[in-house]
Amino acid sequence: MSWNPALAPGCPDEIGPDAIETLIIPRARDLGGFEVRRALPAPKRQMVGPFIFFDQMGPAEFLTNQGIDVRPHPHIGLGTVTYLYRGSFQHRDSTGADQIITPGALNWMVAGRGVTHSERSPEAVRQGPSSLLGIQTWIALPDSHEDMAPAFEHHGKDALPVIRDTGIEARLILGRAYGETAPATMYSDTFYLDVTLDPRARFPLPADHEDRGIYVTEGSIRIAGQDFEAGQMMVFRPGDAITVQAGDRGARLMALGGETLNGPRHIWWNFVASSRERIEEAKRQWQAERWGQGWFDLPPTDRAEHIPLPERN
Repeated sequence: MSWNPALAPGCPDEIGPDAIETLIIPRARDLGGFEVRRALPAPKRQMVGPFIFFDQMGPAEFLTNQGIDVRPHPHIGLGTVTYLYRGSFQHRDSTGADQIITPGALNWMVAGRGVTHSERSPEAVRQGPSSLLGIQTWIALPDSHEDMAPAFEHHGKDALPVIRDTGIEARLILGRAYGETAPATMYSDTFYLDVTLDPRARFPLPADHEDRGIYVTEGSIRIAGQDFEAGQMMVFRPGDAITVQAGDRGARLMALGGETLNGPRHIWWNFVASSRERIEEAKRQWQAERWGQGWFDLPPTDRAEHIPLPERN
């Protein structure tokens, strides 16, 4: 399908350099042969639209019998998005979901008032060498849905709309863009796109969203005469018409944003909330380990261990 005719690309060099409100260089952390690059939250920018956490996982290479083992841990006040370029995860959570996620598919877990989940490399994958590369994000819930019951949705690769034009392929992971709507249930106006660009191809960002950003995962892009390499996030000034151009090697990027929430959020460990009191209660609930009798339970198929409450965030 073609782009909405109202979203003609235009020339990226017409954009002033001040159209980039914030440039974020993610912090890299080595988790023992597995690197994570965290773009959000950043010192100068907590959120882009409702997106409050953005991690690039990998690239990582694993030998036979190796993999990822993230033990059960809790969340409140957010939705988690797992999207893979390479590799696979087995997701288990306290709603009863037990799902393998593969590249191009979507896992959307809404914590609401409290959920617990684990993420591990599937046993079949551990039988030989493997690799992993993907993006994990959290979307803060609006006040009206912070106390909702937890929920889980999985949508396969073929269920996500794909928008194509010359040199452009964009898979809509969440929300709405260019006249298309992704299938996952959303609680605020959002867009989230996996975009692949041929060399020198031009890509116009959706103009009808309040807050917009781009994270470059591969290659490079040019904006207003400036080049930006993989591993950088740009957040744009609201209201400007933004078109980016891929470099000579092409580019792959994540475009994200949407409606801003009615205020900042408190973040502590894996908890996000509009009030400190909700965070403190979540701490008490997790530390009590009263599984199934309060805010939290453990995944039915992964109850042998869990991550304890940290002494400090």
